[in-house]
Amino acid sequence: MPELVTSLPVLLLVALLGYLLGSIPFGIVMARLFGLGDLRQIGSGNIGATNVLRTGNKPAALLTLLGDAGKGGAAVLLARALVGEDAAQLAGFAAFLGHCFPVFLGFKGGKGVATWLGTMLALAWPVGLAACAAWLVFALGFRISSLAALAAAALSPIMAALLGFPGFVALSIALALLIFARHRANIERLIAGDEPRIGAKK
Repeated sequence: MPELVTSLPVLLLVALLGYLLGSIPFGIVMARLFGLGDLRQIGSGNIGATNVLRTGNKPAALLTLLGDAGKGGAAVLLARALVGEDAAQLAGFAAFLGHCFPVFLGFKGGKGVATWLGTMLALAWPVGLAACAAWLVFALGFRISSLAALAAAALSPIMAALLGFPGFVALSIALALLIFARHRANIERLIAGDEPRIGAKK
């Protein structure tokens, strides 16, 4: 972890703002803009890009992906520019929590994969690119989004260590554990062989 040099009140403010930014439900917003209805009543009910893709609307899914990733990246970059590296990691973590437990949706949010990737890219872009590559390899190989996300998350702390970002390892582990926790139902379906594939309507 980076050295804590920022005062506690400032860190708390950063955490709050990062959480609120992360709470913006881009999937819900895009579904309404494109006339797709309430995303929580479609497919898996998840608010992320994978579920938007199940509607068959690829532009809406792409915009959701960019929005969800962008809010994680924006939280990190703004905190780093205005405060420091300790605040940047906290902002990214808070944005991730905001996506998973958004105040605007009664704390019932998504699984955080896109926000996690955006956060990773902004905090340490070599690690972020490696995580994206790992996701892509598993997604193309197995056509299962959740499996790709779990594999990339599990590998991310190792990537951080190998690529020379030891101060990022602890946060990578914390985020990976949360991603596994958020994918508990997906893991059960993977074991049972019932997990839907990318692009399939549930």
